[in-house]
Amino acid sequence: MRPSLYPRLVNGLHDDPGLFIPFLFEKRAFMFDLGDICSLLPRNILKITHVFITHTHMDHFIGFDKLMRIFLGREKMLHFYGPKGFLKNVEGKLSGYEWNLVENYANQLIIHLTEVDSDRLISKSYLCQNRFISTNPVVKQPFCSTIYQEPGLSVSAVILDHSIPCLGFSIKERFHVNIKKEAVLSLGLEIGPWLKRFKSALLNQTDPDEEFEVRSGDNNSIKIRYRFGDLVDRIALITPGQKVTYIADVVYNRENADKIIAFSKESDHLFIEGAFLESHKDIAQKKFHLTARQAGTIAGLARVKQFTLFHISPRYTGMEALFQKEAMTAYEKARGRITKVENLRNDMTHFT
Repeated sequence: MRPSLYPRLVNGLHDDPGLFIPFLFEKRAFMFDLGDICSLLPRNILKITHVFITHTHMDHFIGFDKLMRIFLGREKMLHFYGPKGFLKNVEGKLSGYEWNLVENYANQLIIHLTEVDSDRLISKSYLCQNRFISTNPVVKQPFCSTIYQEPGLSVSAVILDHSIPCLGFSIKERFHVNIKKEAVLSLGLEIGPWLKRFKSALLNQTDPDEEFEVRSGDNNSIKIRYRFGDLVDRIALITPGQKVTYIADVVYNRENADKIIAFSKESDHLFIEGAFLESHKDIAQKKFHLTARQAGTIAGLARVKQFTLFHISPRYTGMEALFQKEAMTAYEKARGRITKVENLRNDMTHFT
């Protein structure tokens, strides 16, 4: 079955971090981190609606200016999320430019910022025509885990330690809806726009007993009504949704490791930094980064289906295979430990 999320790193393994997540059949995308984004085509940048920043070190946030330059003068609402101090940092960037001509723009560009603190979300909005000076009241909400939600998916955050607060992110779909084409045709129905309404109804948890109207033919002249639950049973195959997790720039300690393992548990794809080889773990510790072995161990203990290392120190250029080997060995070893514990539990249950 085709996934609906297609995450990809926008740069090489040694370059600035940034994960571009386009949505299948939709003209939109999310970004995790915003390092150098010059490799992204403008048409892809223009799909971006939500940006999630782990922390505002330059290599994770320098792409903000490029993004704003592309969207300036366009009708758009951009949402940004970042760690403690994020509002102040973005306001500092915006105040570094002169905005005396923006009152003449016909289109409204609005940026909406949300700062993720230990127990609350703090949000403010900024209008381009107002020279990005916020006049709206600050909105504060409790923070537990979820920072963004819509009917079909949610984005969660966890606060980690990189000597400063650094966020990890996870995007999770509620479920996949796959349409059985043959079943649709066997009912004498057309494959058409009504299927989008059908999927929306599923995501919005429409009552199975409610009536659902299928419109097709010229000018939607053909209208057929079904009990919604019966139509779901006939034409829909519902499977678990994707989970993609992104972890960048964290020191290896017990608290961080436990948080990441719980947060990324059973992800379909984990993107995790591995800046150094294990032989240089002392340097990794001083710089508050992970080694490839530590990253692989975390991925294994989290039981992720697939993981990708990134943000490798340039000192290892040409040595990428060593990183993959070290991380994969640790991953398989950690998975093996879990399997042994589960087998032991099963054996003990058998004899009780």
